[in-house]
Amino acid sequence: MSDARVDRETVRAEEIAAEQRYLNVLYGKLDDLRAETTQRLKATLRDSGGPPQARTERDISTRMYTDKLTQLSAVEHGLCFGRLDLDSGETFRVGRLGLFDEDNEYEPLLLDWRAPAARPFYLATAAARDGVRRRRHLKTSWRKVLDYEDEILDLDAAEQGSDLGLAGEATLLARLDARRTGQMQDIVSTIQAEQDRIIRAGMNGVLVVQGGPGTGKTAVALHRAAYLLYTFREQLSKRGVLVVGPNPTFLHYIGQVLPSLGETGVLLSTVGGLYPGITATATESARTAEIKGRADMTGVLTAAVRDRQQVPRDHVEVTFDREPLFLKRKDATAARTRARRTRRPHNLARRVFQDEMYRSLTLQVGERLGLELLDRRDLDEINAELRGDPAVAGALDELWPEMTPHRLLDELLSSPERLATATAKVLADDERDALLRPAGAPWTPADVPLLDELAELLGEDDAAARAEQERQEREELAYAQGVLHIMEQDEEIADEERLRVSDVLDAELLAERFRTRSDLSAAERAAEDRTWTFGHVIVDEAQELSEMAWRVLMRRCPSRSMTLVGDVAQTSALGGTSSWDAVLSPYVQDRWKLAELTVNYRTPAEIMDVAAEVLSDMDTDLEPPRSVRTTGNPPWSQQIATEDLVSELPQVVSEELAEVEDGRLAVLMPPELLTEIGPRLAESLPEAVVGTRPDDLESPVVLLTVDEAKGLEFDAVLLVRPEAVTEESDRGLNDLYVALTRATQRLGIVHCDDLPPSLARSFE
Repeated sequence: MSDARVDRETVRAEEIAAEQRYLNVLYGKLDDLRAETTQRLKATLRDSGGPPQARTERDISTRMYTDKLTQLSAVEHGLCFGRLDLDSGETFRVGRLGLFDEDNEYEPLLLDWRAPAARPFYLATAAARDGVRRRRHLKTSWRKVLDYEDEILDLDAAEQGSDLGLAGEATLLARLDARRTGQMQDIVSTIQAEQDRIIRAGMNGVLVVQGGPGTGKTAVALHRAAYLLYTFREQLSKRGVLVVGPNPTFLHYIGQVLPSLGETGVLLSTVGGLYPGITATATESARTAEIKGRADMTGVLTAAVRDRQQVPRDHVEVTFDREPLFLKRKDATAARTRARRTRRPHNLARRVFQDEMYRSLTLQVGERLGLELLDRRDLDEINAELRGDPAVAGALDELWPEMTPHRLLDELLSSPERLATATAKVLADDERDALLRPAGAPWTPADVPLLDELAELLGEDDAAARAEQERQEREELAYAQGVLHIMEQDEEIADEERLRVSDVLDAELLAERFRTRSDLSAAERAAEDRTWTFGHVIVDEAQELSEMAWRVLMRRCPSRSMTLVGDVAQTSALGGTSSWDAVLSPYVQDRWKLAELTVNYRTPAEIMDVAAEVLSDMDTDLEPPRSVRTTGNPPWSQQIATEDLVSELPQVVSEELAEVEDGRLAVLMPPELLTEIGPRLAESLPEAVVGTRPDDLESPVVLLTVDEAKGLEFDAVLLVRPEAVTEESDRGLNDLYVALTRATQRLGIVHCDDLPPSLARSFE
């Protein structure tokens, strides 16, 4: 071994040892913070009882310390991942959260990756160094430093780097080559410049992030959520951030990313999960879901509501006080017209309709008794007796019933007659038939936007509840005023206790603190409240949303502070979009910004070349993203007769799994084929599961449809019967494009008939 090599290895060992010593300091600080927070949480939990203010403060403290402990635990792995050496001689470490030395004027020990001072770690280049002399990427395993990669930012070094301008190229490629685990990993240590610019973009307005497969769209969206909460915490902590994903499996896949970035107060949901109390997991045909997702359904639902506002053909007879009363068509029509003119939701306008009808019935009874003999008090007594009569109330309920969204939608979709009335001139007969289902059928994800729309159209007559709430608020305000008066006058109360109250501006604010569920975070309160509006909304796979789903999300974010992430070339839902302008113009016109991700980090060039052929056959002008790496594993194809699939496919799967060792293999196939052979295939492969549950992603082999694999990634993908994928859907090429780009290492194709033309060109 040459002396020069020995010297280099010695220097490297010394550098690793120095980094290890510093990392020990950081973990020591982290342990101290955990111990301190744990003690404070225990002390808070022991402090029970007391007046409402004390209980409120205890709940707030419990929530704060619990969230802090969750955050401190989530950053255990990869606490520090980088270092900046500046021209000034200063050195900063960059990591998952900020740590400070309280004994040295709060000198930063570790910069939070979101802090402005840490941004050069992601953006500095040889051409624009921003004062950075050296950037170091640390490779660690839990609390141990394994190695490092240095970038000296001078022009000579830059000429030797990647033509894509990758920061920390060796670290990035090592991360990309690592085996998948069934859980999405954060990219905080390897964020690239084009990703950083999107992550740190301003919060106002709608930002659309268009990116092809493997460009890190999802990771960028989640890191953006963490960045916005860090930078705009005051604005967002009260209203929260909503992250919307395409399905529960996807949410499980990304579930650990935000905690690892130091954030726990984000609500993760599908569109189908945004209606409290509804579990919308039933399935239906893609065509039925597409029909439900059309904007025309707003007119259908409006008509369905109006259909429940009836008038008699002639009259309805009821018995009151042993005498007949008549609900006349003329009176009911006038009452309905007046109620509708208020433009109130159905259940609120119902009160106007009933008031008018009770007034008409009161006059009818009065005429029988002799109006000239009655005064206002007599008429009021008659009106009250009518309102208390079950027969009269029941008859009026038949004309204008109080409805819930659940009841109205269920009755609409299970009644051919009601559907025919509501969908007249909107849907064709076969489309109407596609919506019909049995009464009481379980809810599907496409039902949730319809329920949400109906909740807006119906409203809730909460007059009695509001009156009770106002009474309680008056009592709480009086109590709060008394608390403040006692605290101000009692000389035995210590000054520090008096100061705890002095931050309360007035009794109304103190009463509000008594009322608020302080033990819940903003995200948890939002999950229980359909009308909650968020400070920012992030949507992944946004191209898949239907027109009705967009209406739901826009109601959840009236400020239009949104980040929409997707790829119109990967749209598979029949109700999805191929144009961002088409979905956004009804809400923000042209006031939205487009950012593009152009570098493919996940899909190796060998696989992307195959996918690019498919993209070229699609009706789009999008270019495939540029892959940063090759693997030396060319995609392969094999033909198996249809009748031999069940017997021969297990051997093919086993051989492919052996190639990825401890990695994850996805077997993707059309839905009908998965239903037909999936269970039998799983029985013959001990490592395999049919992926219907989120935890299934952690299995060595998972059998999925292409739609279920959207947004996920695997070490290897085996695509079965691609010819059926393209034939069974109007967006078959889009589905094929998605399937081909899920793999990070290997791609195999098993077909029974001729390959689709775009694939055949790649395997000629």
